[in-house]
Amino acid sequence: MDLTTILKPEAVKVVSAASSKKRLLHAVADLAESAYALDAPVVVEALLERENLGPTGVGHGVALPHARLTGLDSVIGAFVLLEKPVDFSAVDRQPVDIAFALFAPEDAGVEHLKALALVSRTLRDASLCVKLRANQDASTLYSILTEAQNVQAA
Repeated sequence: MDLTTILKPEAVKVVSAASSKKRLLHAVADLAESAYALDAPVVVEALLERENLGPTGVGHGVALPHARLTGLDSVIGAFVLLEKPVDFSAVDRQPVDIAFALFAPEDAGVEHLKALALVSRTLRDASLCVKLRANQDASTLYSILTEAQNVQAA
């Protein structure tokens, strides 16, 4: 599994107007709808349900919201870079400006966990996050994410 199997270029976006955690999750859901034809209201509901179990802000300005959805065949992702960070109730209380959302089939066990681990490992790289934050072009962000993962694998 690598990021190119989880994330497609159309599922990467820079968002300028997300003023809260809930609005960020709506932006992620809208992106998932446009990139993967998912039902945005269903996605938002699933993400909010997961957030109620515990915040997915992992620290250093990064959040990994995730949910299980019916009708999926494999784990898919959506990446959002915020121009202005928002409070996400992260473990380190830092606002979030990078969100990589994952959506898994309801019965995906190990595959979902492997995808979360992969994304988490990738976004723990501080220099990678600096590069992401320095770019406002979705195709460049996709390249940074997928190339970084290829370098780590080598």
